[in-house]
Amino acid sequence: MAGEAAVEIRSVVREKYGEAARRAAEGRTSCGCGGTEGGCGDPITSNLYDASQIGVLPVEAVVASLGCGNPTALAELNPGETVLDLGSGGGIDVLLSARRVAPTGKAYGLDMTDDMLALARENQRKSGLTNVEFLKGEIEHIPLPDNAVDVVISNCVINLSADKDAVLREAFRVLKPGGRFAVSDVVVRGSDVPAEVRKNMELWIGCVAGALEEVQYRDKLAAAGFEAIDVEPTRIYRAGDAKAFLAGAGLDGDGLAESMDGRFMSAFVRARKPGGATKVEPCCGPGCCA
Repeated sequence: MAGEAAVEIRSVVREKYGEAARRAAEGRTSCGCGGTEGGCGDPITSNLYDASQIGVLPVEAVVASLGCGNPTALAELNPGETVLDLGSGGGIDVLLSARRVAPTGKAYGLDMTDDMLALARENQRKSGLTNVEFLKGEIEHIPLPDNAVDVVISNCVINLSADKDAVLREAFRVLKPGGRFAVSDVVVRGSDVPAEVRKNMELWIGCVAGALEEVQYRDKLAAAGFEAIDVEPTRIYRAGDAKAFLAGAGLDGDGLAESMDGRFMSAFVRARKPGGATKVEPCCGPGCCA
């Protein structure tokens, strides 16, 4: 994508998500992917976390959640591991991850928005968790050294980037050999997005216009060096789901919604960086100790 367009997208995303952080800090619900002026009852961001998860977190972390999935429920996180959340927002997935990898593991959150970082750090303080660190930066330029983390997670943020190849290369770089990539994202199913949708900025920041087609996602992950790539649908959106956020972006909700029926899904995207320790199977035969 051309440099000027990328800068515009980054600026609009920063402005929108900064506003969402301020709303959450004031105790108001934050609208994320698919959110419209009228409210946040969209099918993308609703009902992602169960009561047992959100019950242990500050309410501000919950209302600031703008994702399209729950990577902490789907990713295999183990005590002692280091986790990085790309585009960590109000910190909900970082705080949940920190509990999973405790007591000796650590969870990093990376975000480019000052208001979100301030909210996340306040949510960390309220949670009492100490194995957490929030970093300021862009997901295309991760401020961590090579081979620094065991798991990279993200929740409906990679689709917002204008340079997804850079994001995936950076994720690969900071993962340790054998490390896992485990993100929730909006993905296009089977065919490309209508041109009217692709060029609409409101739908880009609404997690639709910037979404990759499934084969593209797989190809970009492979080009970055990943293996064991898998895209697992978690929600498929129908025409009725699309009407509200299309209309909110000034497009023909009725006309375009039918062309988008079943074309978008929330998905859990998994991949692995090659290398790491090789599992040694126990030997039971007569020549085991030969």
